[in-house]
Amino acid sequence: MDGSRPGDFQHPATIQRQTQFHATCGGAQARPYRHHTSARTSPNIAVLSGVLCLKGEAAVSAQTQAVLETPVPQASSRITRLPRQLSDQEFSLLASCGERRELQPGQTVFKRGEFGRAMFVIDSGRVLLEFAGDLPDKLIGPREYFGELALFIGNHARSGGAMAAEPCTLYVIEQAAFDELLSRAPDTVAMFMRRSFAYLVASEQQLIANYKRRNEDLIQTLDSLRQTQDQLHLARRQICTDDLTGLCNRRGLYRYLESMGEMRDHQRMLGLLLVDLDHFKLINDRAGHLIGDEVLCAVAAEVQDAAAATDLPCRLGGDEFALLTQVHDQRELNDRALRIAEGVRQLRFRGTPPDLCVSVSVGGSLCRDEAGWAVWYSEADCALYHVKGSGGDGAHVLM
Repeated sequence: MDGSRPGDFQHPATIQRQTQFHATCGGAQARPYRHHTSARTSPNIAVLSGVLCLKGEAAVSAQTQAVLETPVPQASSRITRLPRQLSDQEFSLLASCGERRELQPGQTVFKRGEFGRAMFVIDSGRVLLEFAGDLPDKLIGPREYFGELALFIGNHARSGGAMAAEPCTLYVIEQAAFDELLSRAPDTVAMFMRRSFAYLVASEQQLIANYKRRNEDLIQTLDSLRQTQDQLHLARRQICTDDLTGLCNRRGLYRYLESMGEMRDHQRMLGLLLVDLDHFKLINDRAGHLIGDEVLCAVAAEVQDAAAATDLPCRLGGDEFALLTQVHDQRELNDRALRIAEGVRQLRFRGTPPDLCVSVSVGGSLCRDEAGWAVWYSEADCALYHVKGSGGDGAHVLM
């Protein structure tokens, strides 16, 4: 006994493959694999087993031959079309209802903003589509179409221009011809329109994205311009402003004189006060330059307090200040001068010797409109030196 149990049954084809395997592996000593059957196995079953074995060998042989003779499938050559490229069926259908037109290089098909009701199909050559910066320009060729939006919605302003880039042949499909084509081949035209609408939507989305990006760039540019303007304004103020006191400096005064006509109140007279600190060098020598800076800022504040909204207080340099003011008469100008002198006289500073007093000399005059700054300054300076010659700490306005 070889270990087989009664009733075990193996397919004849399986027996054949096992026999071939043993022959290959066992060489000359290999023996056919025998299937043992019980003594009770009937002769009919044995005959049936032999027939099945022959049929199994024939089936395996036929299957092997079929596998060998079956060609290896090749990768399918899938046709990839450009978004605007037509299939053979679409091209033939559209060309059949279009008017053939020959174009030379540089010849215009249509211009941006031009109204139209036709679309175009390229048979040969290439056409340049120009979008004036809204979208990138495109160079399209045979079997491609353009201008379809005007055909779909009718009397539409072209969003770009089209020009022949080389000798080319077009088919012009008008509205009536397209309507007739739609009734003749609705399925094909419907698929074409669906694909065209999808492409148009994608183009519009790209256009919206471009506009959004441009809008963001424009906002950033405007912000940069505002910042630059603020910086220029600040730089201009810094150029025209005294760093220590914050008053207008001499450069700012000259700029004010150039545009003074815009702020001039012709119901009032123009007056000029010159303010000069008395013994300022002595203050610096006895109290130090930091106290000297405090004194200059305090005097500048007194000049500022004496100024009206239309007046210009300024520091001309060193310890010299000026107030260009608009007054009703000479008496009002004199009151302004006395106010400045009295305000400075009351100033006190910590850390200074008790006997150190701060005072100013103020001289002024009314300004004649026909004269200029040089004359105004000269007359006010004369009044100032009159106060200086009298010992300072006072005010004098020329009659």
